[in-house]
Amino acid sequence: MSLRSNDRQWGSVAKFFHWTVALLIIGNGIFGLCMDLAHGPMQKINWLALHKSIGLTVLALFVLRVLWRISERRPREDLAPRWQQLAAHTVHALLYVLIVALPLSGWWFNSIAGKPLQYFKMFNLPALAQANQDMSGFAGDVHEYLFWFLVLVLAAHVAGALKHHLVNRDNTLLRMLPFRRLRGDTSQGDR
Repeated sequence: MSLRSNDRQWGSVAKFFHWTVALLIIGNGIFGLCMDLAHGPMQKINWLALHKSIGLTVLALFVLRVLWRISERRPREDLAPRWQQLAAHTVHALLYVLIVALPLSGWWFNSIAGKPLQYFKMFNLPALAQANQDMSGFAGDVHEYLFWFLVLVLAAHVAGALKHHLVNRDNTLLRMLPFRRLRGDTSQGDR
């Protein structure tokens, strides 16, 4: 498998960014929902610190993914009705916005709450806003609502990929799966 994408499928670097960011978002979302299961305040503080560091990692990987994508070619799209192409582009655009907005809203929430933000206990990041306890609840709500909106958009993304794979039986999903051969491909190089 090539590092770079070609007109038929995504390269291994694009796949790495896609799946790593996806797994980190899903895992961190579940982790965020489980914060109340912490045994005591110290464990909750440690879990929150880890949750924040993972969110910042998602943001950093996403920036790298976009920079890589700018220098990449994109596989040609399978023929689909115009409305499906528009829906797919809209879902991707929303995913990109939310992948940036969610960690930034968490960073903002952390800043408004007046808490330090440390990346995996290595270094501190600056606050995005002044501490304001009156706004803290609102900032937390924004972060949570963005997460639930991301869940809905992600569900649409997965549903679209599965529709292409199971109903259309085209290569849309296979082009992004690691170590998968494209349908109708007889060459050995795309495994």
